[in-house]
Amino acid sequence: MSKFKILVTESVGFPESARQILAQAGEVVLTDLDRAGIENAVADCDVVFVRLRHAIDQGLLQKARQLKIIATPTTGLNHIDLESAAQQGVLVLSLRGEVEFLRDVRATAEHTIGLMLSLLRNIPSAERHVRGGEWNRDQFKGHELYEKTAGIVGYGRLGRLVAGYLRAFGMKVIASDPHLDAEARRFAASQGVEFVPLSELLERADIVSLHVNLDPATAGFFGPEQFAQMKAGAWFVNTSRGELIDETALLGALQTGRLSGAALDVLQGEQSGAFTGSELLRFAQQQGNLLITPHIGGCTYESLEKTEIFLAQKVVVALEQRLDSREREAVAAAAR
Repeated sequence: MSKFKILVTESVGFPESARQILAQAGEVVLTDLDRAGIENAVADCDVVFVRLRHAIDQGLLQKARQLKIIATPTTGLNHIDLESAAQQGVLVLSLRGEVEFLRDVRATAEHTIGLMLSLLRNIPSAERHVRGGEWNRDQFKGHELYEKTAGIVGYGRLGRLVAGYLRAFGMKVIASDPHLDAEARRFAASQGVEFVPLSELLERADIVSLHVNLDPATAGFFGPEQFAQMKAGAWFVNTSRGELIDETALLGALQTGRLSGAALDVLQGEQSGAFTGSELLRFAQQQGNLLITPHIGGCTYESLEKTEIFLAQKVVVALEQRLDSREREAVAAAAR
């Protein structure tokens, strides 16, 4: 195979086994770059391997005229300008649609449960309290998951995993997903999950957990109307994408006490750095009932190793196919 240049832009914790797979295809450059760094480095690269730190937008793609592949170990792709990539002939490789492989990648589902427990049991505030030299348990009286109703919005891979975990906690689980067929609904029913319209789910659920793919149809779909429909005093959790919700509406629901609390692993503009001006972030800095983590749902040693090895294999196959295509073209040209 001809040698390609493969740039890994976020190499902290990048598995050596994944690097060795990529090395079959060419020179692997392991780096840890900020935006300016990646802009300077992409000009002569054939492959760029990114996680979620960078927005691969039109401006960056214009600097990467040699680029053939963008590889990202994610299912969500809102950090990549897919239209500009397609126009430039750049192939985007990801985990989207890799249903069988993803069955054993459970980090985000586990993090969702961790956020729920942290929120309902006031764990972060209690830990800070003790670290400050105090010991007053009565300040941190919390709530149990047991016998409460969880509403799962989006019953795909992650929604199903979270539903299973919550059932193990003794919760009643209801779900809403307009895209599921009859067979999937029957399977859900066999697992003790009741399907209801979204409006009913919002009225009944003590905790609403969002597990919806981001696309033009779902951007901002969870807004003022949905927060107003939620059961008074409920909690809200989002580990999908920040762009799915109207952040101003969520902030209003927290400020008025409509919601008891919320936990987020995602914010709008997180790749661009725009999140630093978020009103939600300012609220979280002052109040204990809004928890925000920096999109760490899938960020475990186990998950990253599995996904980056898998993606490295996809990159090598794609480069081999590109070379085979070129060789066929060369043979045909020589025959002419």
